[in-house]
Amino acid sequence: MCPVARGVRVGEGHVATRLGEKTVKLQSSKMREALIPNPGPQRIFGLATLINTFGLGLVITAMTLFFTRVVHLSTTQLGVGMTVAAIIGMLGGIPIGHLADRLGPREVMRATLLIQGGVTLCYVFIHGFVPFLIVASLEMLCINAYMPVDGVLMRRIGGDKDASVPNIIHAIGNLGVSLGAVGCGVAVTIGTVTAYKAMVIVNAATFVGAWVVLGRLPHYDPVPKPKQEGQARRWIALTDKPFLMYTAVAGLMSMQYWVIMRPLPLWIADHTHDPRWIIPALLIINTVLVIVLQVHVGKNVDTISRGGASLRRSGVLFLVSCSVIGLATGIPEAISLLLLVVAAAIHTIGELYYNAGSFAASFGMAPEHAQGQYQALTGMGMFVGGAASYVLMIGVVLSLGRIGWIGLGVLFALLGVAASASARWGERTRSAVADSETSQTAVAAN
Repeated sequence: MCPVARGVRVGEGHVATRLGEKTVKLQSSKMREALIPNPGPQRIFGLATLINTFGLGLVITAMTLFFTRVVHLSTTQLGVGMTVAAIIGMLGGIPIGHLADRLGPREVMRATLLIQGGVTLCYVFIHGFVPFLIVASLEMLCINAYMPVDGVLMRRIGGDKDASVPNIIHAIGNLGVSLGAVGCGVAVTIGTVTAYKAMVIVNAATFVGAWVVLGRLPHYDPVPKPKQEGQARRWIALTDKPFLMYTAVAGLMSMQYWVIMRPLPLWIADHTHDPRWIIPALLIINTVLVIVLQVHVGKNVDTISRGGASLRRSGVLFLVSCSVIGLATGIPEAISLLLLVVAAAIHTIGELYYNAGSFAASFGMAPEHAQGQYQALTGMGMFVGGAASYVLMIGVVLSLGRIGWIGLGVLFALLGVAASASARWGERTRSAVADSETSQTAVAAN
């Protein structure tokens, strides 16, 4: 037994009190480190992210109800409309990302936020399928425009050597979504048309709020394009084979984000006798762990190779978590609940490594002058992964039961290995480009 513990047992209350105070201070310090960026542009960007993701949390789980109960769409109309809108929106990502590279990310992001605020507000006034399709398509264009510009601005604010900024911003985003979900719960509980419309109006206002806050950021000049690239490589991201491979693999691996929200609730409801409160409890566990641990896990993942190693590690963790989920059926309730909590915790640690690895690899492989293009391509990969998750996880995994969950885990592990390999390939090609540029500079100087 350690000396401190022995001292507590003999009645040294002041030791326990001081130890408790130190523990609280340490936990408070970790929370501040995880959620409060450095003063200046990083903190401004963090505040804008908090406002924006609060609005996302308000509507992320309730818009289906809004469309069916307020706009009066059928489920078929909603499914078809959202699919068409998503395809249209996806096509705008790379051009908008390129625009951010050429004009500066702050201006393009603020314009995107202002337009999206107006588009979102239009939902309050529409009725019928055609107006819904038009507004939804415009919204998806804004969403797919925002994602790459967000990555470019984050990169410029954080710089090349500060690996903590994307991880802090991700943790802030999770906090914002969680806070917004509370307001969403209030609106859904009230359940009136007025409550749903108020929810949408507040969401629209958050875009304007983020637009105002980002006005305090400085202007970031576009990074000059290297002369040797010429006009022939305007769409450089689409010709970068290692990055295309990474985008495909990491995009499919991003299905892991949906495990706790899509197949797991159905698995619990249909294949276990566990109480239903465990479903939101697992999501809370996931959210809290991401908020508290993301910065700690990602602080040393600051190179492409380390990013690849982190992705490989996440694949192994997903293999373990999915296998444990598959075991949580046909067993006593107490054991099943324990397995689900353990699986959710392991899966979340895997998510932390995935986040850190994907930040390091996608930012590291992208040339500074074309971050917008590259982040847009990454967003397209994640869109495909999200779409595939419906078919694979709900259509295949759940139908196969335990074997399906284990198979999903194996798939994640293989994707982790492939993502690591594509990152190593990308790092080698970046080094070759850098050596070539150095040689050309030296020849020009002589």
